[in-house]
Amino acid sequence: MKQAHHPEVGEIALTGVMAALSDPIRVGLVRVLADGRERGWGEFRAPVAKSTLSHHLRVLRDAGLTRTRQEGTRCFVALRRQDMEARFPGLLHVVLAAAEEEDLGRQVSMKDDPHPA
Repeated sequence: MKQAHHPEVGEIALTGVMAALSDPIRVGLVRVLADGRERGWGEFRAPVAKSTLSHHLRVLRDAGLTRTRQEGTRCFVALRRQDMEARFPGLLHVVLAAAEEEDLGRQVSMKDDPHPA
C-alpha cells in the first residue's frame, strides 16, 4: 500500500489549513479528533457517504491538520495538534472554540458515542 504524504510542519500553508476548515464536516472531524486520541477511520459517524468521508479526511491530511497511519487494512487518524501549534500558535484553539460556540460540525461523532448529534 502506498504511504500517504504528510506535509512537514514548515510546509503547512495557512491558506490550505483555512480551506480545509471551510467545511462543517471537516470542522466536525477536527472537533472529534481534538481530544488527542487516534481514531479508526471506521469509527466516525457522519451524514455523508464513505467516499465523501474519505475525501474530507484526505483534505485534512493534505492540509497538514491530521496524520494518517495504515495498519493492515485499517486506517487510523490523529490530529496534528502540536504541529499546528508550532506552525500557527493559537489558531487551532481559536477555531475549536468558535466551532464549539457556533455548534459547527456537531453532525460528526463517533459510532460508540451514546449521545450522537
